[in-house]
This record gives sequence, C-alpha cells and structure tokens, in this order.
Amino acid sequence: MKFLENLIEIKKDSIEVGFFYENCHRLFGLNLIAENDGFSKKIRDYSIHRPGLALAGFLELFSYNRVQIFGNTEIRFLHSLTPQKRTEALQKFFNYDIPCIVFSNNHVPEDSFLQFAKERNVSIFNSALPTTKVVYFLSDFLEDQFAPQVTIHGSFVDVYGIGLLFVGRSGIGKSEIALDLVERGHRLVADDLILATRKGEGVLMGSGTKLMKHFMEIRGLGLINVEKIFGVRAIRYQKRIEVLVVLEEWDPQKEYTRTGLENLTTNILGVNIPTIILPIFPGKNVTVIAEIIALNYLLKHYGYDAAKDMKSRIEKGILEKMNQKFERTVDYFEHDFE
Repeated sequence: MKFLENLIEIKKDSIEVGFFYENCHRLFGLNLIAENDGFSKKIRDYSIHRPGLALAGFLELFSYNRVQIFGNTEIRFLHSLTPQKRTEALQKFFNYDIPCIVFSNNHVPEDSFLQFAKERNVSIFNSALPTTKVVYFLSDFLEDQFAPQVTIHGSFVDVYGIGLLFVGRSGIGKSEIALDLVERGHRLVADDLILATRKGEGVLMGSGTKLMKHFMEIRGLGLINVEKIFGVRAIRYQKRIEVLVVLEEWDPQKEYTRTGLENLTTNILGVNIPTIILPIFPGKNVTVIAEIIALNYLLKHYGYDAAKDMKSRIEKGILEKMNQKFERTVDYFEHDFE
C-alpha cells in the first residue's frame, strides 16, 4: 500500500543512565544511592542481568553491558565471602564497563562496594520492590525504549475498545471521521501523526507525539483541542492498533470485497494488522460503518464470523435441496394477516 512505502523505522541504539533513572524514579520509585558521574553512561541493551555467576568468578558469559540487578541471592553470596575474597570478586566485577546497578528489597550496599562504584563512575540505585517485580518493571520499561517504531500519517480512535487506525491520502477526511466518532462518544488517541511501536510479539501500540497530543486539524476550521472541547473522557494516550482502515475514493472499475471471507492484513514492523479497504463517496455514513467494523472485530475475537456463518448456511441449504424430492419455498404461514 502506498502509505507504507516510505515508512522509516526508528530504533534507539542506547539510552543514558540519567534518562533511565529520571523515568524509573517517577514510574517505579527507583532511588539514587550514590552521587557520581555515571549518569552520562549508555545502556545499550534492553535486557537486564543478575550477576551471580560473575561474582562467583565465571566471567566468560558476563553480560556487563546490561543493567545489573542485585537481589537477596547476590547480597547473601557477597556476605558469605571473606573480606579478601569479597574485594577480589568486586575488583573483577567492576573491571567491566557496567552502565548501572539496581538493588532490590531496599538493600543498601556496603561502603567498599560504593567506593568501587565511585572509582568506576557506576551509578547505584535501589528499590523497595522485591527482585521479581524490579526485574519485571525495569525490563518492561527498557523494552519500550528499545522497541522499533514508525510514524504513520492517519487518525487513530478507540471505538468500543478496538483501536481503529484510519489511513488514506491527505484531505480524504480522516480527521473528520475521527471527530465524528469522538462526538458519538468514542475516544481519540491521536490525529495526523501516529507513533506506532512494536510491543513484544504481535502487539503494535499507537500513540500521539508529545507536540500534537490531542490536537486536530480540521480543514476550513483550523486546529482544535479535543480534550478541552469534549473532556478527558474523549481521549486516550495510547491504544493497541487492532484494525487498519484504508480510506479511498470509490472506483467503479475496482473490485471490492462483498462477503468478507478474504482476510486482508498489512505488515507493520513485523505485526500483521487486519485491514479493511473502505471505498467512500459523498453521503456515505463512514462513521456508522467504522462502529460496525469495531463490533464485527469483537465478534470475530469471540469466535463468531458472519461471513463464515453465511457460507455454512448456503452450503447446508444446497445439501438439503439436493436431498429433497419436492421443492417448497415456504414450509408454513403463521396466522398473521396484517
């Protein structure tokens, strides 16, 4: 499709430790333990690492370039060593260019540990959360930061809980359709420039840019703020992209789907998004059709497909006709003579 031909994938190769701390402090209550110059260091991997084997001396597979998590196991292991063995283990550990270290369960490292970190400019943080939750939250945050992204020109609306992304040529009416849906009680995620992010396997999240947020441009009117006009209930900050609706002018020479048995999809960042090519012309109620698209997607999600149901009925009817000796168009008239 034409709107996908020039999509440019955006992918971060690193983030700074300072950015990591600023956001994780706000989101998960991460605390800074040691003031040093480590905030400018780079995190280049979205995975995290628990360095138990590295502290024990096995360094061949040490993933030193990841955020290091120290939980109860690592703390108890260090405490089990003699002071000399502990110093040797920490010297070997800090010989690597480690981006930062996070202690779980409100653990605070000893002064010798902090001294090694200061000499190597390694930032030290801790969290009151247990290790499993620290691993989960930080992994989720880092995965988001390193996830591949593309920007798509369109309008993105949450309709009955289904994320519909409208695309098409400039001026075809994407924003007007989105505005009509918002007026009918649905929620705008973003308009004009949609930031699509692959979240895990098979999940594509859509959001607006920081600059535009929930502003819309209506040709002939100008810019409007949907949140200010319709209230906070009319907006969302992000939503999963579940159906792609491609708007195009009606072409009488083109064959459009009539049954819905064809399952057209569009691949965006490796995720196959169900796609509907919707021809439009003056007077066509696209807003109502958009609502039906969302409801029909919900029915399919819960196991009912109208096109397959009708196909099954037709095939069953053909078999029944073939087995009948006499054709009857009506079996019985009820006593209703209105």
